[in-house]
Amino acid sequence: RCFPIPPPPPPQPAPVYLDPCVPSPCGPYSQCRDIGGSPSCSCLPEYTGTPPNCRPECLISAECASNLACMREKCRDPCPGSCGAGAQCNVINHTPVCTCP
Repeated sequence: RCFPIPPPPPPQPAPVYLDPCVPSPCGPYSQCRDIGGSPSCSCLPEYTGTPPNCRPECLISAECASNLACMREKCRDPCPGSCGAGAQCNVINHTPVCTCP
């Protein structure tokens, strides 16, 4: 008796990689890394908090000490460049105040 040889099985498709970071579950100002197939979230450098609640150091000057002002999302001394040559600068309630000696 003669039996036909069965055709080979079809090739198995390659497993599809699903990136757990796309879309990112981490929220704004954060980064996501794939750690063993699970997302690992951390705040970007220069940002504070815990994902998904990462935020800049400040958004308004009231979030800074009274002798600092919120400049480009950081608490900084507002005096440099605020007063003319020879003037003295003091910060009062986040605002540079220039006086002449």
